[in-house]
Amino acid sequence: LAALVGMGEHLRAGRVEVRPGLLFGLAGVGGSFLGSALNRGLDPDVLLLAFSGLIVIAAWRMLTGCPTCTRVGEEAAERAAAAGDGGSGVGGTGVGVRLRLDVTTVAKVVAAGTAVGFFTGLFGVGGGFIIVPALTLLLAFPMPKAIGTSLLIIAVNCAWALLARAGHTEVDWAVTLPFAVAALAGVVTGTRIADRLPAQTLLRWFAGLLVAVAVYTAVSSLLKLLA
Repeated sequence: LAALVGMGEHLRAGRVEVRPGLLFGLAGVGGSFLGSALNRGLDPDVLLLAFSGLIVIAAWRMLTGCPTCTRVGEEAAERAAAAGDGGSGVGGTGVGVRLRLDVTTVAKVVAAGTAVGFFTGLFGVGGGFIIVPALTLLLAFPMPKAIGTSLLIIAVNCAWALLARAGHTEVDWAVTLPFAVAALAGVVTGTRIADRLPAQTLLRWFAGLLVAVAVYTAVSSLLKLLA
């Protein structure tokens, strides 16, 4: 829900490629079901410990490994596009992103989509910090459209992961509904606040928050595993 709401502004600005996004998301269906099946067979504390490692990797990629996967990178890409011809390529706005459905491209989409779907099913994460680099590096999406399209893919992956759990795991609606409403309010409020704050400052604070959550989760999981 949060991804769909966040996608709205990008969709209105023409930064969401619907057909490639749906293709990428559908490619992750198998991985999502596989990740969900593996999730049911693992100790929850082991999953949380592994998830802590994934969070640290996300923070690292945001700060050093993939600066263009963030709001900072998006703004830089848009400035570069405004200064250029606005055509296709990683730096432009990419009005007409076209996927050449040859064997190589299909293989890349299936592989990347399956990997992202697997992490979504296993950990319950959308995988935006994986999707954006996949779209830009493997499929040559321009950065602004990669970010907008990634939100569509996140929504598709989350929907499939939820369906994969249907009948196996109950949804605590007393928690889910208030959390969803709060998340939607947070998306709207956060978008407005973000426009008034330095993007680099937001990036560093968010990366720091991720590390703090990772440390807390890892320590709690380790204590339970060693108990």
